[in-house]
Amino acid sequence: MMRILFVCTGNTCRSPMAEGLLRKLAKERGVDLEVRSAGVSAISGTSISRHASAILLDEGIHDHITSSQLNAENVAWADLILTLTGGHKRHLLQYFPEAVSKTHTLKEYVHNEEAVNRDISELDSLYADAELTIALGGEPDAAKLQRIIEIRQRIPSFDITDPFGGSREDYELAAAEIRTALHSLIDKLESLRRL
Repeated sequence: MMRILFVCTGNTCRSPMAEGLLRKLAKERGVDLEVRSAGVSAISGTSISRHASAILLDEGIHDHITSSQLNAENVAWADLILTLTGGHKRHLLQYFPEAVSKTHTLKEYVHNEEAVNRDISELDSLYADAELTIALGGEPDAAKLQRIIEIRQRIPSFDITDPFGGSREDYELAAAEIRTALHSLIDKLESLRRL
């Protein structure tokens, strides 16, 4: 059984919606998954936002999801970590560089353009290398830092819009973005399973 961890900021909006929606979609499509979510700045045990909760209820999802702080335990638990923005991904890799091979933004993971995917893979390796060098007290290589800048300018944004503090419509828009990506994710997981 594959274990997927969604990561956002406070774990009250986007990642709980992704968790609940993926759990439901996987069950409907017969894909065996275990799904959790966490936040890089979450306060564990906090209720999810009322709009996120309402959207899940409208989908028939009655899971009791509360926020969870991202930590080494949930990073180690996950087979695949899907962040909701590039900023969340960079934050996670800063503290858990060993997770580089299993960490992606949700949208980039389901993206199918090979040139962009190669750039993302190279960028992840460059970030992890720079963070490790800094952690060991060194200075990152100037050429590698320049390469990071070059690649970042080419890659499209893979961020899911943050509805925090917004209207129900803002949450609906974010949920629609997430839902679209999750359908592509399930398709990808099913095709990988057939290999």
